Amino acid sequence: MPTVQLPCKVLVSGANGYIAVWVVRTLLEKGYSVRGTVRSEEKAVHLRQMFSSYGDKHEVVVVEDITKEGAFDEAVKGVDAIEHTASPFHMNADDPDELIIPAVNGTVGILKSALKYGQSVKRIVITSSGAAVLRDTTTPSTFSELNWNEQCLEIVREKGREAPNMMKYRASKTLAEKAAWEFWNKHKASVGWDLTVLNPPYVFGPAINEATTPSGLGTSSKLFYNYVAQPNSSGATNEFLASFGTTWIDVRDLAEAHVISLEKEAAGGERIIVSAGLWKWQDFIDVANTISPPPKLATGGLPKGNPGAGTGHPSTVHFLQYDTSKAARILGLKYRTMAEMTRDTLADYEAKGW
Repeated sequence: MPTVQLPCKVLVSGANGYIAVWVVRTLLEKGYSVRGTVRSEEKAVHLRQMFSSYGDKHEVVVVEDITKEGAFDEAVKGVDAIEHTASPFHMNADDPDELIIPAVNGTVGILKSALKYGQSVKRIVITSSGAAVLRDTTTPSTFSELNWNEQCLEIVREKGREAPNMMKYRASKTLAEKAAWEFWNKHKASVGWDLTVLNPPYVFGPAINEATTPSGLGTSSKLFYNYVAQPNSSGATNEFLASFGTTWIDVRDLAEAHVISLEKEAAGGERIIVSAGLWKWQDFIDVANTISPPPKLATGGLPKGNPGAGTGHPSTVHFLQYDTSKAARILGLKYRTMAEMTRDTLADYEAKGW
């Protein structure tokens, strides 16, 4: 399968999202033309202003409801590749279908549109999640691309609305990714494109999407702000700060992974976990307190927690790790450090007056 090469146009769904805006920016900086989709004209304004210097190399189109049949039919016409990032990520769904239906239908819908009208499409990259890979365990475990999160599907099947919100979210990501692979495997002999799926963990880093206040941040970004930039970590206990945490990636590295996934022939037909490593909230707090001069935040100062009680402490246990050897082999991705991500994120808050 040929890789995508310049000059070409890439469709980015959900282009105003936290991850997607960095994908758009990275593509434009590397010389690609970009067509982004958003749900309303109102959401297009920020993108058009931010990327106005790219002229006709950047366009935004409105796809009001990604779950509608044929929603992406017009958007896929004339593009050489697709980066599908649009999917809900929040923890306040009552009915699991509030997350599952848009995640699955949006993903399968864009593939259907590519099947019908994407004659020039060569590769489709989908943002899935580590949520579709992992399962909760009581012993330290390492997960790879061979693992699927069947646990969340069982819990949501059994408990429905009473299932924990995190399980509802994980189920939406798992079912959407399963549906994508099922669709591609059914049609791969008759299409001119192949499929790559990226599975990132928690995504942190500066936000360039439209967020004028901290309350406008996405789910993972808001957690980082609450626990690392609030003087009392939003009331979290020291025990929680030292014990809670899994794995992470800088949003800018994830955007880079999306672009590399278009270019590397070996990425075609692959599911790829991208992760920079382990974390506990205390780790980010400790790193934040080493920044000199300290960031001037409107919150009044940084939390302290219990310094040193995070990853390096003898009693700390990480129940989840990922085998990222495939990402290293295929993408050759270089990850930003925890110190760099934390510094740049707090500088972003300071610049915004937060």
